[in-house]
Parts: sequence; structure tokens; C-alpha cells
Amino acid sequence: MPRFFVTASQIGVRDNGQKTVLIMGEDASHITRSLRMKAGEKITVCDMARVEYECEIMTTGETVCALVLSEETSKNEPPYEATLYQALIKGDKFDTVVQKAVECGVCRIVPVLTDRCIVRLNKAECRKKILRWQRIADEAAKQCGRGSLVTVCDMMTFKEAVAAAAKDDLSLFCYEGESAVSVAKALSEAENCPEKVSFMIGSEGGFSTAEAALAVEGGMKSVTLGSRILRTETASSFLLACLSYEFEMEE
Repeated sequence: MPRFFVTASQIGVRDNGQKTVLIMGEDASHITRSLRMKAGEKITVCDMARVEYECEIMTTGETVCALVLSEETSKNEPPYEATLYQALIKGDKFDTVVQKAVECGVCRIVPVLTDRCIVRLNKAECRKKILRWQRIADEAAKQCGRGSLVTVCDMMTFKEAVAAAAKDDLSLFCYEGESAVSVAKALSEAENCPEKVSFMIGSEGGFSTAEAALAVEGGMKSVTLGSRILRTETASSFLLACLSYEFEMEE
């Protein structure tokens, strides 16, 4: 069933008590022109509070009006909020990172400028890229059945990223030079499922030793992702899969 995201202001109540949803802009055009949906067909609508509505289309056109048939809390969101701090990487690899991280359950994605980034963008240049990455994140959320949209945030410097990440309940620095603490050990040591998890992934060249020291001093836990060297565009999905296995999957 096609899935669309709306804000609370797009959900209204009629005089008879029935809820309706108004869908506008690109989504309305997609329903009307691309999908060629008609009155009576069903869609799934999600608000920004992780509530899903099963709806029946009433009218199409520049604005689509749908009647809410039922609603429930989304079962497709992890029990934790995970933030990925991803170093800038070349080509379209960041596109892949965004798409796959959304599919694997990330909540926020923050581009980070590190010592070994080949791509060097200032914050203004990065904001232009963020528009593209946000569109990719939105489409991935619709495709994989997420209950909420993922936010692609403004770029941070490495120091800014460490300071922000260290505030979360569990903050992991994924470092190729780490050998003592595995991600499995770090996750198993958590007494309960953390509400907020953050993790940082380096660029093609990894992190410098100075950055690794700064991350630990700043309050992050340095972890290894295993004996094999993962590509930067693979590492975030790998760690998110570990989080899902540890805190989300039922026996």
C-alpha cells in the first residue's frame, strides 16, 4: 500500500467526527498523476508522531483528500533513536549511506568534516547537498515502511560532532585502530535498551590518531566492527544491524 507522510495540521476532524487527511504538493501529484489512484483506493499515511493511518481516497487532484479508516502506533520504528555521524565521502557514496541507513532504522544523519575527508565542503556548500540527501531519505522511508521521516542535519566539524554525540545514552566511535572493545561487547554491556544511540563512521581513509584520542576524551566509546575492513558506505548499515539484533529483534 503506498505510504505518505503528513504533519498534524494536515489531519482534520469533520462535523460528524470522522478524521480526514489532506495531501498536497508533490505527494498529491504522485498519487494523482503517477500512481493514477482513484477515489475508493487505499493508502497509508504517517504523521510525525509515529502514528499510522489507513485511509481511503475521497478526491484526487492538486489536493488529495482521504478518509481515515483506522489508526495505530507504528510498529516499524526501533525502540531507540539512532543518530549517524558520517564523515563526508566522495562521489555518490553518501547517497548510498543515507538510503541504507534509513532502511536499517537510523533516526538522524549528520555529515561530518574530518581530517581525512577527500571531499572538502563548507557549510553553505553542504546545505545544497543536504537537500538531495533529504529527498533520498524521504523516499527510502516511504519504500521501507518507516513510521517517521529521518532528518539529514547540517554538517558539523569533528569537534562539534563529538560534543553532540557524547550527550547520548550510548555513543560509539567506530575506529579501525581499536582492538580491545568490539561493538558486540559495547552493546552487551548496556543494562537496558538505550533511548538515544549515536555512532560515528569515518571517511575512506578512516580517522586520524588525534581524532581517535579526542573522541575518547570527549566521552565516546571506541569500538571495532570486527577483523574485516568495511568500506565506509557499508559500516553504518553493519552497525545499525547490530543495534537491531541486540535491542529490537525478538527471540
